[in-house]
Amino acid sequence: MKKNSAILGAAFLMATSAIGPGFLTQTSLFTEQLLSSFGFVILISILLDIGAQLNIWRIITVSERRAQDLANAVFPGMGYVLAGLIAFGGLVFDIGNIAGCGLGLEVLFGMDPKLGAVISCVLVLGLFWYKEAGRLMDGFTKILGLIMVLLTLYIAISSHPPMATALYRTIWPEKIDMLKIITLVGGTVGGYISFAGAHRLLDAGIGGKGNLKQVTRSSVSGILITSLMRFILFFAALGVVSKGIKLAAGNPAATVFQSAAGDMGYLFFGIVLWSAAITSVAGASFTSVSFWKTLVPFVGRNEKMVISIFVIFSTIIFVMIGNPVKLLLLAGAVNGLILPVALALILLAAGRQSLMKGYRHPLLLQLMGWLVVAVMTYMGIITIQQSWGKLF
Repeated sequence: MKKNSAILGAAFLMATSAIGPGFLTQTSLFTEQLLSSFGFVILISILLDIGAQLNIWRIITVSERRAQDLANAVFPGMGYVLAGLIAFGGLVFDIGNIAGCGLGLEVLFGMDPKLGAVISCVLVLGLFWYKEAGRLMDGFTKILGLIMVLLTLYIAISSHPPMATALYRTIWPEKIDMLKIITLVGGTVGGYISFAGAHRLLDAGIGGKGNLKQVTRSSVSGILITSLMRFILFFAALGVVSKGIKLAAGNPAATVFQSAAGDMGYLFFGIVLWSAAITSVAGASFTSVSFWKTLVPFVGRNEKMVISIFVIFSTIIFVMIGNPVKLLLLAGAVNGLILPVALALILLAAGRQSLMKGYRHPLLLQLMGWLVVAVMTYMGIITIQQSWGKLF
């Protein structure tokens, strides 16, 4: 029972790490731009997501080594580089997620977003300092994940989307936007996100060839949970924009919820935004620190304290200077490169029998993995070019 709980918890940790404030904004905005054809973008991104995550989770859990240790085994020192990139991206996005917590509580209770951010920070700290933090985090992400899906489903039903058209265009689109496909992949399994669940499984003692079946199920479940939420929000947004309603540029997801269900919908948006943000804070903090626990003995011995500093520091930056737009742009560029670099290192590690304990990684999965590396490398270059222009 405890093992099954950890396996499902890892899937929800990965999924809720992906479903943050940016996820809500991105999905709503892309639906307005592509209309029913956005369903095809989601469908293709799911296949790429599964290709990336199956490789990462299987190789990490079979080898029973974290991503940074595999990277160091392939190229000495690369584990430190990877851990540094993950920590930087995780810290900056934590600032954005803490901001989302504050904005969610502002919608619900009318409080100052900075006060809401501090309250949310205290709640996250309580989560990590609980005696059985791993089990509590599993339950926390499951409950809030289900709440997000159910409330958004209510909004989707209330918006009365043109389902027949949406399903048809999901298979046969009017237009295809490759950049949006790659953007969704980066948002679902980019940066720290794809490692959140795999590292959680190792912490729960789930590894080796004997657990491959459960690990595979958990990794695919994480993608499917994220994709279910993405499709439901897509249907909700499509129902709104198909009536000719223009989404607010600053907060398109709020327009979707409020237009579909009035004041109640707006309150639901507050709950979904806060849930999405606080679970992403937990996922980003846990995963970022997990990359250093085997590299720096002090971090391994004082994991909870380091996670707490990570969360508190993110909150202080938001309270003092607000959302650091330029840092978020730079972190987006870094995140665009983390997945292809990390996935390439892990695929190379899979070819070393000394690391894989006799396990032979399937050729089809390797090919899928290298395809994702190529696609995400292209996206990373495009993202850096765009971010560089906005930064300077």
